[in-house]
Amino acid sequence: MNRAAPRSIDAYLKQLREELSDADPALIQDALYDSEEYLRAEIAAHPGKSEADVLELISSTYGAPDEVAAAYRETEAKVTAALKTPRPVVAGGGSLRRFFAVYSDPRAYASLFFMFLALVLGIFHFVFAMVGVSLSLGLAVLIIGVPFFLVFIGLTRVIALAEGRLLEAVSGERMPRRPRHPGPSQSFWARIGEMLRDARTWTTLAYFVLALPLGIAWFTLAVTGIAAGLSLTFAPLFEVARRLGWLHVTGGVTVDFSPAWLGSAFLLPVGIVLGVLITTALLHLARAIGRMHARFAKHMLVMGY
Repeated sequence: MNRAAPRSIDAYLKQLREELSDADPALIQDALYDSEEYLRAEIAAHPGKSEADVLELISSTYGAPDEVAAAYRETEAKVTAALKTPRPVVAGGGSLRRFFAVYSDPRAYASLFFMFLALVLGIFHFVFAMVGVSLSLGLAVLIIGVPFFLVFIGLTRVIALAEGRLLEAVSGERMPRRPRHPGPSQSFWARIGEMLRDARTWTTLAYFVLALPLGIAWFTLAVTGIAAGLSLTFAPLFEVARRLGWLHVTGGVTVDFSPAWLGSAFLLPVGIVLGVLITTALLHLARAIGRMHARFAKHMLVMGY
């Protein structure tokens, strides 16, 4: 069924959103931003024409909403295929082989790095949100309070966009490459009211606050897993090297491995196997946490998710 040609930018964007209703929310946000940016620029370039006239004028060049949606779907499929990380090739497909195939997955190492970085990011996000909200409330009675709030929310959206790009690189979860479009020109107070009514303003601030406890949890898991896995793996090897005389300590320092199990010839290989299993399980856990955190961030930060 042929749809009526849109007569305004709002109608055009509404039809475009409907055409992309089953697409990824991040793709929808990018498409809406690009389309609105282009349409408003064209209307500004033709001040003597109405929105309907300009839309009719550029319909043959930019395309109808369904055509634009189809172009975005096609481009997204090509970009996704080009950027997709190849899955590790596991010959035989055994469960044990698949378990250790995580060592060939770049996403696992990227996610583990993110778990270490999450503490620093969490502290930054939490402090930024708390200081920004506190100063906005404290300065609200002064004339500088409102401009400060506008700058604070603007910076929040920029940081959220950068956070999304980082998480996409870590986990592969599609995140926006464009911010939300500010829309038509509005009065100063109308812009303030729109920011206060926008649910994403508050969910973004909530994400920044929750980033700290999540960062502490991810960092603790990463440090604990690395410490346990590597110590169990390499402590027996050092002990064997010491017993065989391959490891010599100079300078009067005595090497004393305190765990009693290192003295058992039977438990030494058990410790190595257990350490390797813990390290491998940590990489699986890191990959899962990377995907989970990215989806949580997408739910909190992306429009219409």
